[in-house]
Amino acid sequence: MSPENRSCPSPESQSPDRARAVVTRIAYGAMAAQAVGAAARFRIADLIGDGARTADELAAECAARPEALGRLLRALAGLGLLAEHTPGRFALTGAGALLRSDGPESLHSFIRMFTDPAMLRAWEHLDDSLRTGAPAFDAVFGKDFFGYLAEDPDLSAEFNAAMGQATRDTAALVPGAFDFGRFTTVADIGGGDGTLLAAILTAHPSLHGIVFDLREGLAQAPGNLARHGVEGRTSLVSGDFFTTAPEGADLYLLKSVIHDWNDEQCTEILRHCRRAVPDDGRLLIIEPVLPPVVDPAADCLAYIVDLNMLVNVGGRERTRDDFERLCRGAGFALRSVTPLPSPSRFSLIEAEPV
Repeated sequence: MSPENRSCPSPESQSPDRARAVVTRIAYGAMAAQAVGAAARFRIADLIGDGARTADELAAECAARPEALGRLLRALAGLGLLAEHTPGRFALTGAGALLRSDGPESLHSFIRMFTDPAMLRAWEHLDDSLRTGAPAFDAVFGKDFFGYLAEDPDLSAEFNAAMGQATRDTAALVPGAFDFGRFTTVADIGGGDGTLLAAILTAHPSLHGIVFDLREGLAQAPGNLARHGVEGRTSLVSGDFFTTAPEGADLYLLKSVIHDWNDEQCTEILRHCRRAVPDDGRLLIIEPVLPPVVDPAADCLAYIVDLNMLVNVGGRERTRDDFERLCRGAGFALRSVTPLPSPSRFSLIEAEPV
């Protein structure tokens, strides 16, 4: 559940007018997100494609009122997703092209998921989570987030696609940032559709892999692994990381898993990995690592993601000390923390059994 890197302006450099503009933009931020979400749901980027279209032309294809749709198109142009080169005709910008569902760099499912009521409704109860320290999602929907997904196959598929899209940039960096050649088999715990493991196996032809996830989490993995040509070196294992971890690997990988859960739950997940990993094996956690003190010139979205973890799933983002404590409690010693190249927010956290 992680958006792209972005920096916040330093408070020391803000004039009063700039400060007011920052606060005002934040206040309207949820509305801007809903405008982009509507564009994804109406498939505006797909309909515009490589050309330029008018509101009248688009409205006829997406069952919208032309005048209202024109106002959405102007808002999208103001947000930098469309360009109005001549009055009333709109084309995609580079950012807008990411909303196409058929593009290789598509963020279409990511936007749809992060503007879906399942992701946003609990945020209306942020105050409750601040008072209780518990996720608001459970109280709003009567079940936890992942239990809710399990009961809605379409939304689960959208979530899997969104996580695959969010992982894509990290997957391009990880294979060259870690010495995978030391190992024979990599188990991606909570690996979803296998996007990250496919990139690792593609870059390291001698490796074999295991994607371990719930049945619904693995639903899109066979097709995705086949598209990358690594299905012959990959096993799909269905299971719950709260009860077990698959045997047979010497490197156990967890990306964007630990931040979904509280410390007690994370310790349970890591202990199952410890029972499976051989004494000469390794654990590799891929997560953002928060600095000990907030740097206002650095990535501010990490802290919004942290609140999203609180509200929706009860997890959190963590500092190096937090990761070291979790590893120690599960029978691992933290060996190193290596940030991935900018603009990635992620770091490689390597631990060994003790």
